Amino acid sequence: MKISKNVLRYLFGRGTFNQLGELIQPLRKAAESKVVFFIDHFFRGKDLVKKLPSLQQDEIRFIDTTDEPKTPVMNRIADEFRRFPEGQIVAVVGIGGGATMDTAKAISNLLTNEGPAEQYQGWDLVKKPGIHKIGVPTLSGTGAESSRTCVMTNPVNGLKLGMNSDHTIYDQLLLDPDLTVTVPRNQYFYTGLDTYIHCIESLSGRNRHMLADAFSHEANRLSRKVFLESDMQEEANREALMAASYLGGCAIANSFVGVIHPFSAGLSVVLGLHHGIANCIAMLGMEEFYPREYTEFMTMVERQNVDIPRGVCKDLSDEQFDALYQSTVIHEKPLSNALGNDFKSILTPQKVKQIFLKM
Repeated sequence: MKISKNVLRYLFGRGTFNQLGELIQPLRKAAESKVVFFIDHFFRGKDLVKKLPSLQQDEIRFIDTTDEPKTPVMNRIADEFRRFPEGQIVAVVGIGGGATMDTAKAISNLLTNEGPAEQYQGWDLVKKPGIHKIGVPTLSGTGAESSRTCVMTNPVNGLKLGMNSDHTIYDQLLLDPDLTVTVPRNQYFYTGLDTYIHCIESLSGRNRHMLADAFSHEANRLSRKVFLESDMQEEANREALMAASYLGGCAIANSFVGVIHPFSAGLSVVLGLHHGIANCIAMLGMEEFYPREYTEFMTMVERQNVDIPRGVCKDLSDEQFDALYQSTVIHEKPLSNALGNDFKSILTPQKVKQIFLKM
């Protein structure tokens, strides 16, 4: 058993984005103090950027989220900011969905820990606290705002894994449901379901305790409220989903995911699918492992009238199926959590292929 850590400070509610400057100002100890803003490229030229409490010496970096974070990109960005004198960068602010917030967390860690990002992919490998980091989610569901990891893909070895460390957790959060009002309908569903999936995996696993279960149960109560109602994007439901996302991140920080996320990771690594939609596609093959939740998920899809791509694996080569297998079973901790230490005797190459063919 290890000591658990969650985000220490946060503001929740409509309009709280306007208080970002109040969080940053105490960190500026000198005239040359610099804040780095990582912002989803969706907001380039939008009103949100005009509201940033930025000064002339600050850095505003738009993150292209067409692809999910990759270690070479993280290394390039970190090297750019390592050129500044130690202590000049006083805060890193991540504004966007999970990919942008994970980028901010990764760069924060890399600015105080030498070496490349892939050196820290794994559990508790980050040795020094990162630069002070503030998270501002503009999508709800990933739990990146409250989890202890930032997920990246290493294209060399095909490993999709995060810097899973207490040092990765945000120091402060601004949770403003007004920031999710412009999210496209399908994207809102794909990303929002990440919370639901985190928690059903946690509640079905072997590495559980009552507090983690409490986070998961409440996150999924809120998720069901959102996705089983007629309008998942009305104001009260956007607020509920933002709360569920935060709680889901706390839940998974205290437990592990299960079968769904490793299969989703395989889809991301081999087919380049983004995490949220990859999770939803992976759910199509999960009836055997999560039968009640599979049925509930399909009801949510029908209720919200969203599109889940099907048949994404039907025409793949043997080499691609082998890559899917390797990119799935490499996730030992979650698969052991779900199926036990002998999970490879269950998830044989043929079995894994059969599951992918259901997607």
